[in-house]
Amino acid sequence: MTAETAARTVPGSGSGFDVIVVGAGPAGSAAALVAARAGLSVCLVERGEYAGAKNMFGGVFYGSVLTRLIPDWWQRAPLERVVTRRVTGVMSETAMLTVDLRTTSFAAPPYNGVTLYRPRFDRWFAAEAEAAGAVLLAGTVVDGLLRGAKNEVVGVATRRDEGELRAPIVIAADGVNSLLAKEAGLARPVDEHHLAVAVKDTIRLPEAEIESRFGVDNVEGVDYELIGACTKDVAGGAFLYTYRDALAVGIVAQVASLAARGERPQDLLDHFLAHPGIAPLVRGGERIEYSAHMIPEAGLEMMPELAAPGMLVAGDAAALCLAAGLYLEGMNYAMASGMAAAETAVAAHRAGRFGLGTLAGYEDRLRKSFVLADFSSYKDAPRYIMGDRLQNVYPDVLCRIAEEVFRVDNTGPKRRLLRIATRELRRAGVPRRRAVRDLLAGGRIFGW
Repeated sequence: MTAETAARTVPGSGSGFDVIVVGAGPAGSAAALVAARAGLSVCLVERGEYAGAKNMFGGVFYGSVLTRLIPDWWQRAPLERVVTRRVTGVMSETAMLTVDLRTTSFAAPPYNGVTLYRPRFDRWFAAEAEAAGAVLLAGTVVDGLLRGAKNEVVGVATRRDEGELRAPIVIAADGVNSLLAKEAGLARPVDEHHLAVAVKDTIRLPEAEIESRFGVDNVEGVDYELIGACTKDVAGGAFLYTYRDALAVGIVAQVASLAARGERPQDLLDHFLAHPGIAPLVRGGERIEYSAHMIPEAGLEMMPELAAPGMLVAGDAAALCLAAGLYLEGMNYAMASGMAAAETAVAAHRAGRFGLGTLAGYEDRLRKSFVLADFSSYKDAPRYIMGDRLQNVYPDVLCRIAEEVFRVDNTGPKRRLLRIATRELRRAGVPRRRAVRDLLAGGRIFGW
């Protein structure tokens, strides 16, 4: 770090920056890394004591985007297990019906997905941005935006002594309840149907025990994603992921549905842990951590405007979390948005223009990439997945159909599958035509 760069670590020292990034999560650190590599002076501001200190994560990280930034990331980043088994399915109160994919194609680097601890990973990723030349200001709370003569954003106000930080571009990567996006007038009204709360237990188990219970070897891991009775009658889903010597087990519940049903997230999690399909997997484990986090799940419906004069919005602050049933992803979209924001900032500095006309190129970059293409393709998925029949009726119907198909009693001829399905749908109060329409609606969304 040069003397000039070191001076920038003290807000109010008189040294400005080319870019200020607020939030050292995946979006913020990706933005800081790309901008610093391009030669811009970058300040990465993080309210936690260190990058990742405020993060709760119990999922799978898909690293294809990171490969573009750090080609050998899987050799350097603090990872837990490589996901070689994906279990997706539905639950009734007494049964669990899943599709269980095991494949060696996911076992070779650069890996399709890995499990990790976000506090460790985020700290490493922010350090990569620092190594590229960005200045990390941890333990720094940002209270608001600074404005120029034309009301453009020209920096942020912090709670540090002499706490103004100035730059012609601010990238807001400050999370799902982005105060900066709200202050800039970019955020859309958000209601309880747009947000979910995720609660997670981290349960310690010996490494060998995890590999025995889940049928994996060495550093291989498993990803469970389920809907149905795992969250009782609350709209949401459940997950289980394997770390090296622990399990991440949790539920994700729509805030509006929680309120309507009068349920507590912790009670739903305890209910899931006691399910006969899950209890044997966690038996004997030691609960070492409980955490909770808000998730933006409505996609395009809640996505803010992404740019204003002097400002861009990325990651969870831009609602870039894809909750589309088959696809539950966030970190890769966050990183891609951070990269696009940084590329836009670099182009703006080269042009010497920081108004909306120039920064609108950010949304163009996202639109031409997989990011907004995916959110557009699956714009109806969150509402479909959270529908009452898909959440509270069909999981039970599917489990009963499977039980009937595989029950052998030899008291008469085996029943035809369509007849079994029709009977179970009738028992659930769903006309067959209604079920067909729901199936076709899913086909339109997911392309089957």
